[in-house]
Amino acid sequence: MRRLLIVTALAACFAVGVQAEATSVGHTYTPPDAFAISQTGSLLRLTAPEGDATVTVVELAQAKDAADAVAQAWQQVQPDFKRTLLLATPRPKRNGWVEQSVFDYETSPNEKLVIQALARRSSTDGGWVVLLLQASQATLEKRGSPIGKFYSSLRPKGYERESFAGRSPKPLTPERVEQLKAFVADGMKKLDVPGVGLSFIDGNKVVWAGGLGVRALGKPELVDADTLFMAASNTKAMTTGLLAKAVDAGKLRWDQPAAQAYPGFKLADPEVTQSVLIKHLVCACTGMPRQDLDWIFANGAAPAKSTFDQLSGMKPTSKFGEVFQYSNLMVGAGGYIAAATLKPGLEVGKAYDQAMSEQLFKPLNMTRTTFDYKQALSGNHAEPHGDAFDGSTRRASMDVNYTIVPARPAGAVWTSPRDFSQWVLMELGKGRAPDGKVVISEPNWAERYKPQVMVGEDTYYGMGLFIDKQYGITVASHGGDMLGFHSNMIWLPEYGIGVTILTNSDAGVLLRGPLQRKLLELVFDGKPEADERLQVAIANRKAGNDKQRELLTLPVPAEAIKLLAARYHSPELGSLQVQKAKGGKLIFKFAHWDSEVALRKNEDGTHSYFSIDPGEAGFELVRDDKAAKPTLVMRDAQHEYRFVAH
Repeated sequence: MRRLLIVTALAACFAVGVQAEATSVGHTYTPPDAFAISQTGSLLRLTAPEGDATVTVVELAQAKDAADAVAQAWQQVQPDFKRTLLLATPRPKRNGWVEQSVFDYETSPNEKLVIQALARRSSTDGGWVVLLLQASQATLEKRGSPIGKFYSSLRPKGYERESFAGRSPKPLTPERVEQLKAFVADGMKKLDVPGVGLSFIDGNKVVWAGGLGVRALGKPELVDADTLFMAASNTKAMTTGLLAKAVDAGKLRWDQPAAQAYPGFKLADPEVTQSVLIKHLVCACTGMPRQDLDWIFANGAAPAKSTFDQLSGMKPTSKFGEVFQYSNLMVGAGGYIAAATLKPGLEVGKAYDQAMSEQLFKPLNMTRTTFDYKQALSGNHAEPHGDAFDGSTRRASMDVNYTIVPARPAGAVWTSPRDFSQWVLMELGKGRAPDGKVVISEPNWAERYKPQVMVGEDTYYGMGLFIDKQYGITVASHGGDMLGFHSNMIWLPEYGIGVTILTNSDAGVLLRGPLQRKLLELVFDGKPEADERLQVAIANRKAGNDKQRELLTLPVPAEAIKLLAARYHSPELGSLQVQKAKGGKLIFKFAHWDSEVALRKNEDGTHSYFSIDPGEAGFELVRDDKAAKPTLVMRDAQHEYRFVAH
């Protein structure tokens, strides 16, 4: 279903040398990079370089509540504002704001627009600050990091940031481990997550690894330390480890042009192609956009070289180093280029699989970690789950999860709690395995941690790693998301502490951030925020899902089915067959996966068809009734794809 694009107060941003500024009331903030800033009376307006995204800050001495504050703000900024409110949801108390609420407004998909208000009440003077966001989806995706930096850095006048610098961490005793497990178990129950794999590290040693819950709904087998889950984009940090191995071996240089190392690498723009160095393949800093639909709708059985074929038609949408933009296919290319130098003569996919196993997984005793889906699915493994239309958790299809296989260095690894912890131990060991053996040289291990692009306040992206220094200490991490599987690995390099989490349900994504916060609270006596964060996230997820179901019609009415052709084709995404099934179901069958769909009538009179199968929900196709032939339009934030009847 249509995702609610909510700019939250993410505590994240690499902003060295940027001077904090203050609003008219005295609330402090760090300006978003490259945004124009203007002040008219008490109104502060920040405008993106593209000109189609603004954040307007309105300060109010008083308001009855958040809704009243937002109404006052719109009256000051845009008196004729009449957008329909889609959903209002609270946010946790944080950074000196004792009350926060987000208001999302209805927009039609053809507008390609996001409109949102965030109301905050200050702890210092009781006044309200309202942030009004109006942005094109394309610019919001590109400029999300600087906007997020601004949101998270805006704090009440006189508020002092929380810092753990100089504190000695408490050990992860069995009692504290049980607290963390109980925290996850409670969240699992409320989110209806079937199973979770966990490991906890302290003093550079695993103090507990195991599982909670079951591998699959309706089956008795429990998750244990050796249960395999898809770890998705956690693969990226592992791939940068392989690149480091290639540099160690003298096969590559970080500053070597990628096209020189592998002539098959090219982008649509020859000049940009020549500018991409090896380190840029994994830095999320080249301006290459996500463009994930190109591989999500592709053939999971395609050879690895198809990653290079797809990249050859893609262009960056921002400048080098300007903003954080996350490209799975670029990382896929990086992994294959490293493998080609280490295993010359082999097909690059086979070379990657062998190199990862021989040079990283085996030395780290990651005996079950694999890219072989057949092997993973034949033994002790977790099954994916997602939300059914009625809100319940159901088993999900694996079909879409195969589509990352051709670009597997970006996100196709299967691992277990026991194995996952071994990777974190290597990171904590600065490239050494727990037995002291050098797996990656310390200089090239460290190269992966160097700042490449800002992500948020005091947070940057290195090479396949997020490095967060918002609390005065270093927290390294990466997450992973495929359909029905969500995971994270987190470690504190200065303290020998870490945690991994693997989940087998889309709802499991909400456990990750609160678990990291809970860990920091326990070891550093942090402010008790994790419980509220998790509970608010759970409530907001339900509210969002309920609203989406309210807006959808199921089954799809006969008149909306009659306007569809039987077959469509997109040059980029392939074929689509429209099928009627028993019980009035309408099925959209794409080239490599399918889903039942529901209908939504948009405010501009257009109609959208939404996929609703567990794990595959949320893909939207808008019927273009003005086209010469029956046409369905699918979009990501920066691209448009047209399925035309044929």
